[in-house]
Amino acid sequence: MTKKLFGRNGFFCSDCGYESLKWMGFCSSCHSNQPLVEAPSMPSSNTKRWINNASSELKELVSIAHDIGSRISSGFPELDRVLGGGIVRGSLILVAGEPGIGKSTLLLQIAHQISMTQRTITYISGEESNHQIKLRSNRLGISGENVFLLTETNVETIVERLEAKLPSLVIIDSVQTLSSFDVSLAPGSITQVRSSVRTLLEWAKIRNTPILLSGHVTKDGTIAGPRVLEHMVDAVLYLEGEPLSANRIVHSQKNRFGSTNEVAIFSMESDGLKEIADPSQTLLANRSHDAVGSSVVPAIGGSRPIMVEIQALTSPAYGPSPRRAANGIDPGRLVMISTVLAQRAHLNIGNRDVTVNVAGGLRISDPGCDLALALAIASCLKDLPIKQGLVPIGEVGLNGELRPVSQLDRRLQEASRLGFTSCILPVSAQHHKIQGLNPLFATNISMAIRIGLSNQTENHSP
Repeated sequence: MTKKLFGRNGFFCSDCGYESLKWMGFCSSCHSNQPLVEAPSMPSSNTKRWINNASSELKELVSIAHDIGSRISSGFPELDRVLGGGIVRGSLILVAGEPGIGKSTLLLQIAHQISMTQRTITYISGEESNHQIKLRSNRLGISGENVFLLTETNVETIVERLEAKLPSLVIIDSVQTLSSFDVSLAPGSITQVRSSVRTLLEWAKIRNTPILLSGHVTKDGTIAGPRVLEHMVDAVLYLEGEPLSANRIVHSQKNRFGSTNEVAIFSMESDGLKEIADPSQTLLANRSHDAVGSSVVPAIGGSRPIMVEIQALTSPAYGPSPRRAANGIDPGRLVMISTVLAQRAHLNIGNRDVTVNVAGGLRISDPGCDLALALAIASCLKDLPIKQGLVPIGEVGLNGELRPVSQLDRRLQEASRLGFTSCILPVSAQHHKIQGLNPLFATNISMAIRIGLSNQTENHSP
């Protein structure tokens, strides 16, 4: 019998979704050794009776209102800031993270906070029973009023229940458990997840109801296998944290209704996640002021600066080539800074292993932290602490020159607020009006090292 996939005959790969008009014993797209699967037949009955045909009519752009309506507050001001001001109605938000990191806890707390505004929430679980969710709610001190549970995995049945209730918010935990009648594959497969999310996306847009999806992240950092969901949803939030640390970091990888790379920090307590209003103070709470190989810098996390501590450790290399290990920093950035230190600052680092860590589990990609990273490595190599109260700010070029950074005024204000007294800046920042900090200007990485590791307090000019 002839079957169709997306309106045509063919076969597809169950790993990546690649389509082909003929059968093959392997996938030419992802190079999987699994043979292509024959496309399932689409059901003849209309399972989407809730679709309004008027939504597919042509509309002139000028006639469409640009107001997205009032957002729904999650009850966590820090999380609302990451989302761009709150949850947009009709949006699809994916909350991704490793198993056990706290996704279900966060979603249940969001449901509780929104339910306190007399809105109804439908919490759909495909992994846990109602009793298991009730045990978690008791541990979190959540009464559960206005929160309705549904243990179901079939997306068509889920939409029927949602049509009957029409809640203000829908939470699905997790997306890997969803399945559809349209696809005759096991739940969790790429095609099942993609088909189920497409159905939920259509329902959310038509009913103007936001949906929060929970998705597991595998060891290689992908969601439900390949990243097949990120382009379908409106926002992607990653929940990360070290296994033995209480800190949980939420950052936006994608957001159609706000800026990306926003960061919020939570603390995992016995009664749930607690947001940290002042992450800079928390991240520097246990820092030693005279530690060798430690540097503090205001890194830009979305729309605000966060003070982070960069730690570096060097040791003799016993292998054929020195190692460069980075935690919280791009490894390629570490290799570049190490090379610049060896070639431009003439530091004997070519035969030493370098290990770098960002304290607190934060991940930074801000080029304005280059100088702080370089000074942390030089501090450990020379066994000299960085001058107390000093923050190095600047991007390092391949010639060892210091380049200007963005949002310098906000970085300096954050450093001054936390009690820092001086800063090393590129010479291009001399025209800035600097208040609260003693500016020390440097033209290149060698000069910055001499300033940062010395005990001199006078202003240095190029």
